[in-house]
Amino acid sequence: MTHEQLIKTLKGIQYIVINTCHGGFSLSEKAETLYKEMAGITDPYWHDREVARDDPYLVKIVQDLKEAAHGRFAELKIVEVPADVEWTIDEYDGLEWVAEKHRTWK
Repeated sequence: MTHEQLIKTLKGIQYIVINTCHGGFSLSEKAETLYKEMAGITDPYWHDREVARDDPYLVKIVQDLKEAAHGRFAELKIVEVPADVEWTIDEYDGLEWVAEKHRTWK
């Protein structure tokens, strides 16, 4: 985490990784290997879709690797959201955005 990110975190900013193109979220092999090392994951059946999008390791990897973190059909981006916002990730055909959670009835 950079000094600037630390300040924003202390001020109440949360970081969320999304995919900004059609295709869906995925990590590159390099990013996946690095994530598993950082998180201590040894499960051979682990999949990158299991990662919480606000996971500090994930955010750090996307920040550091930039385009090298993108999976096969992914373009990853870090979105800044106020800390007091309860959020969810919505998507259309793999293209994602962060939305504030709200109540829904059907």
